[in-house]
Amino acid sequence: MDVTQLTGEVFQPGQDGYAEEVAGFQTAVPSDPAVVVGATTAEDVVTAVRFAAAHDLPVAVQATGHGLTRGSDGGLLISTRRMTGVEIDAAASTARVEAGVRWGAVIEAAAKHGLAPLSGSSPDVGVVGYTLGGGFGLMGRRYGRAADHVRALDVVTADGELRHVDADADPDLFWALRGGRDSFGIVTALEFALVPVTELYGGGLHFDTADLPAVLRAWRTWSAAAPDALTTSLALIPYPDLPMVPEPLRGKHIAHVRIAYLGDGGDELVAPLRAAAPALMDTLKRMPFTESGSIAAEPPHPHGYHGTNATVAQLNDAMLDAILEHAGPGAAVPTVLIVDRLGGALGRPAETPGVGWDSSAEFVVRALSVIGDAGADVVRRAHAKLFGALAPWTTGRLLPFVYGEHAPADIAESVHPAAELRRLRELQHRYDPKGTFRVDHQAQRR
Repeated sequence: MDVTQLTGEVFQPGQDGYAEEVAGFQTAVPSDPAVVVGATTAEDVVTAVRFAAAHDLPVAVQATGHGLTRGSDGGLLISTRRMTGVEIDAAASTARVEAGVRWGAVIEAAAKHGLAPLSGSSPDVGVVGYTLGGGFGLMGRRYGRAADHVRALDVVTADGELRHVDADADPDLFWALRGGRDSFGIVTALEFALVPVTELYGGGLHFDTADLPAVLRAWRTWSAAAPDALTTSLALIPYPDLPMVPEPLRGKHIAHVRIAYLGDGGDELVAPLRAAAPALMDTLKRMPFTESGSIAAEPPHPHGYHGTNATVAQLNDAMLDAILEHAGPGAAVPTVLIVDRLGGALGRPAETPGVGWDSSAEFVVRALSVIGDAGADVVRRAHAKLFGALAPWTTGRLLPFVYGEHAPADIAESVHPAAELRRLRELQHRYDPKGTFRVDHQAQRR
């Protein structure tokens, strides 16, 4: 590679900085690429892709590494974490961000103009990978998926061309990238709509282990009648007995009801939940949207994990019993189990829809476990028991919540309807006939 054409650095195994460059937030998926390009511009990405195509090297891309599924062994890894430009057009209520931007930077920049993005539960996640996977966020029931609010993308395709893609310029590629992830090119910039939100009623209610069955049933009933302005989830979390854990939660398997509400009268709305059982902690309050990351308070430190999910049309008592059996206090493998209420705008067609979403589902059940000394297969088997028990009521799976699986074709077949999958594969062959982006079908890491 002619490094004189690059503004960014090039790293090879054994060099200083190589290990840091390939490390992602998901530490259970190691990578050993033959070469890494630390891109700083879209032109760096063009140069890297052209080099890879000329030398028949598979290409992967990584920003923060939250959504890693397979490593990029032996190929070329393009690291976009240095591409951090953020531009807000307050008049148009849009943001334009480069490939390495995290949601926290957009939240802060948009807030200065009384606006907010359709970000997820963590401000540390990368914008591009999150959005290309669909983007299920804190205001999803009110505004829908982040992918459906994208206005335009700059993408380097396998022929080494930098294309500006929108609904008019290239409608097929525009559709595929918004929910189909990155089998079609490397997105170097993204333009998307912002919404006029400055604050919300949010936080959570934490309940003790003995109250899990009652809280699950109360949340199921309460969330079924939720207004579209409310996005909510319930997490079962096994907290370790460690000093960094708040004392009321330390060493307990708790239920954490999470709330993001864009209306008034939040205390009245959640009254049935507060009546379900005594709360160990109650953090619900009006907050600026810039504090929205505190609602889920996800761990900020890299670690290894495996996760999967299933969409369901209902939550009956048998399903709740299965959740408690396979992901509750007595589970063989400690599991963070999250049930998200879907519906609202997530169940309605977008004005310019991207790759499909299971719009008929009412809930998504997702499981995530840290991979310990026993290894990933033990975690996979434990998750398989849970989702096997839920199988009679399962309607599909959502791409954004698949972590650590290593069979890309199986992932695609489980999350896309057959007709959409055929169209995606046809487009993949059109835009990448030689399989330049073959390292990982789901590799636009968040």
